[in-house]
Amino acid sequence: MHIDFIKCHGSGNDFPLVDARALTLDDASWARIAVALADRNGSVGGDGLLLLTAGDALHAMGFRMFNSDGSEAETCLNGVRCVARLGFEALGIERAAMRLQTSTVEVWRDPDLAPGVATIREVAGPVNLDVTQWPMTVGAERIVDAPIPALGSARVFTAVAIPNPHLVSFVDSVDEAELVALGERCEAAPAWLPNRANVSFVELRGEDALFVRTFERGVGLTDSCGSAMAASTYAACLTGRRAFDSEITVFNRGGLIRAQAGADGMVRLSGNATFEWVGSVEIDLATRTAGPVSVTRRHDDEVAAWRGVIAAIA
Repeated sequence: MHIDFIKCHGSGNDFPLVDARALTLDDASWARIAVALADRNGSVGGDGLLLLTAGDALHAMGFRMFNSDGSEAETCLNGVRCVARLGFEALGIERAAMRLQTSTVEVWRDPDLAPGVATIREVAGPVNLDVTQWPMTVGAERIVDAPIPALGSARVFTAVAIPNPHLVSFVDSVDEAELVALGERCEAAPAWLPNRANVSFVELRGEDALFVRTFERGVGLTDSCGSAMAASTYAACLTGRRAFDSEITVFNRGGLIRAQAGADGMVRLSGNATFEWVGSVEIDLATRTAGPVSVTRRHDDEVAAWRGVIAAIA
């Protein structure tokens, strides 16, 4: 199967992105394509697969995201920005309602974070604090700065779905080995957490910044996770570590975004949607592997502009 795609990233969260509006493939095929394209040892690599899908009466465009293991996520807010940009360019618009798997997100073009850095703003939510809907069966409906005995950790967590489920813990410094161990316990889909969850450790930086490190469901330890940054921003405000409606800079291994959480549960993110190159590849669905890539266009100016952002914050 021949697939054309764009290699892109939002805050270092990188993906192959496919315009799937005219494609009619079943979910099993898309899952196999995701495994093939996102394989870090393959010819493309990425944190998952993004799809721009057709809109409907209420949405100008749709969004789907498959993790690197082939499972489908409710959303990926770094990926949303990349899909929104492609949709804007395809439809000749600059603002839209986008249909996600279980919700809607508002997206529009924002002033560039830096010269040459295409920037999209998104408003997601409202967050859901009822963990019984994940479902997470731990004897409580809400978890706010509280331990989760079933997780086997003495740390306290705040549980936020936006709509992906997240467990957020504020730490003095990120211990990646500990984060991976906790993430893998959730990834194993225990009886008390059958649909798994993302786990983030968050450091407070200065008066108005956070640093987020995430073990992402279906992906593993990742340089960036947009919904984790949104969930962490809301959790910081909910627990009084930051103020609702204040602008917060959220750093991660891949870069940064600007974020703002409201007491109404809505979270605004503004960040890059960088196109790196355009290519095509043949996919073997049976073996879930991708052949050699043919690169048809490079966006070297955008790559250089984002490197300038990273250099400025290093």
